[in-house]
Amino acid sequence: MKSKLLHISTIGCQMNVYDANQIAGVLAPLGYTGADTIESADMVIVNTCTIREKAEQKAFSFLGRLAKIKSANPSLIVAVGGCVAQQEGKAILKRMPHVDLVFGTHAIFRLPEMVRRIESSRCRIVDVGMSDTIECDSPVAGPLADGQVSAFVTIMRGCDNYCTYCVVPHVRGREASRHPDRIIEEIRMRVDQGVREVTLLGQNVNSYGSKEGLCTFAELLGRVNAIEALGRIRFTTSHPKDLCEELIGTFGRLEKLCHHIHLPVQSGDNEILKRMNRRYTRQAYLEKVDQLRQVCPDIAITSDFIVGFPGETDRQFQATLDLIETVRYDGLFAFMFSDRPQAPAAAFGGKIDQALKKERLQALLDLQGRITKEKHEALVGQVRQILVEGPSRGLDGAGTGIAATQIRWNGRSSSNHIIHFAVPDGLLKHKELLTGTFADIMIEGTHAHSLWGRLIPEATGAIPEKGETTVAA
Repeated sequence: MKSKLLHISTIGCQMNVYDANQIAGVLAPLGYTGADTIESADMVIVNTCTIREKAEQKAFSFLGRLAKIKSANPSLIVAVGGCVAQQEGKAILKRMPHVDLVFGTHAIFRLPEMVRRIESSRCRIVDVGMSDTIECDSPVAGPLADGQVSAFVTIMRGCDNYCTYCVVPHVRGREASRHPDRIIEEIRMRVDQGVREVTLLGQNVNSYGSKEGLCTFAELLGRVNAIEALGRIRFTTSHPKDLCEELIGTFGRLEKLCHHIHLPVQSGDNEILKRMNRRYTRQAYLEKVDQLRQVCPDIAITSDFIVGFPGETDRQFQATLDLIETVRYDGLFAFMFSDRPQAPAAAFGGKIDQALKKERLQALLDLQGRITKEKHEALVGQVRQILVEGPSRGLDGAGTGIAATQIRWNGRSSSNHIIHFAVPDGLLKHKELLTGTFADIMIEGTHAHSLWGRLIPEATGAIPEKGETTVAA
């Protein structure tokens, strides 16, 4: 079979990163392998996101630039997938004459047949059909990047919560869970490929299995925890209303479950939460935070916030700032509200001026920046174990005590802190074998979004594989 080159451009969330890997996997039997550049590709797929207006604009901007490349190479297949494709459908073909294929969020496993048709007849296709069930649940593990030690595994798709600001239920469909056996099978495949950490993905992982009568999410975590040679488990995203005692308890009893939870709250005001249809109160959220910290005192908690929701008053925004000060998050993602097609809040009155939204966003980020700095500084002098992910990028060593001649590496702690460190000359016989091992780091300093420290060689080790240790001092 003649080899063909495929370039996938992923815009947006972790779900899209996982979907892009699946796309590469389902197209591999057709002879498609990764292209180094867009210009060298036989097919370019833009995997899009429409959760926020900026991501949608970025997708269309990128598609516009592809018109020139398609003009120079008429045989190039240009495809659009993901949430923008699901939302816009045929309109994309009208807006972008150089696009050959538009496929929705449920159409990934139908891609091979569509691509065959385009290759043979150069037709234009739109497939945005959706289903309330997962039609194909076979694990498809696409290629890993060189040295990749962490991987995403989707355990469910869609959402049933219908938050008023969110378009997800409309573009990804109703909530549906994968069978646990297929999830375990996929994770084992990844572990066999060298993955040491998995992140389980879903719009609301806390409700996994409830509609289908499968095991609970806590029980699924227990099964994943039992997989040999897997070192760590993460998951995202958790909806606070479904964070139950059973799940909270897993942070105290599953040794591979990382001490970090992403728990989006969106607002600190009860009236705004009600208008968002979040179905919990500020007090209920704080009670969940207290329970998590009782079970796992060192747990890191991160969150999402939306500023400038329609009708948000100064008092209500101050309630959000007060919540951040009360919880003292380890980090957060914050966004200005933007109208999304099909989301009910797009029709709400009381829209907030753009300048005021920017002002509130900056105030929120400044507050969290101070808290993060204080929490980072409190870690100096402590030892944290990291899973080494590879060489650091974008760290010049200034102020870290790391010499420019030393090889700089990074990894994440159980609490999801990025930690940089240097490997002194002569410490390791085979430096490339450091990736994928666990290393203890003495924290010596901080950056705005990361930490740096010193490797403790005698405590550095790897998950044993075939009776061998992969780090040689």
